[in-house]
Amino acid sequence: MSNLTNEAVLSRIQGKFGEAVRNAEEPYGLLTIEIEAAKAHDLIQWLKTDEVLKVSFLTLIGGAHFPNDKGREICVNYHLHSFVNNVRLRVRAFLPIENPSIQSITDIYVGADWQERESYDFFGIIFEGHPNLTRILNEDDMDYFPMRKEYHLEDATREDKDDRFFGR
Repeated sequence: MSNLTNEAVLSRIQGKFGEAVRNAEEPYGLLTIEIEAAKAHDLIQWLKTDEVLKVSFLTLIGGAHFPNDKGREICVNYHLHSFVNNVRLRVRAFLPIENPSIQSITDIYVGADWQERESYDFFGIIFEGHPNLTRILNEDDMDYFPMRKEYHLEDATREDKDDRFFGR
């Protein structure tokens, strides 16, 4: 059982990174911190080496696209876990769609390698310093990133997908 609360974790992070922490919330009890993109690498490295928090496990790196949020259209989500303290947290960094670049964390977590490649493949997020940032699941010659909300999901003129054919 951990003695660390979300408030204690947040306080420790804010004490170290101050103004770089732009926002914090707890959706469903998960401490979620928004950090300046330029500070994300430093924060994650510090979380891993901090003698109190000991955030030693990278659970997930994922992208998200918010097309209506001007200047912050692309979001990089890092889900991290401290097994020692049984604390989870999510770190978010927002990037402009014109330059969706952020420093790679493959030097901190080896497991970030494929997750960053997947985020590049689907959202076009450039992880600077990644050892092999190439497509991993889509074809190499694709010139777009399919998980961005820039494309219609299907042809609106298709009649076989009309709700009346499905009893709706």
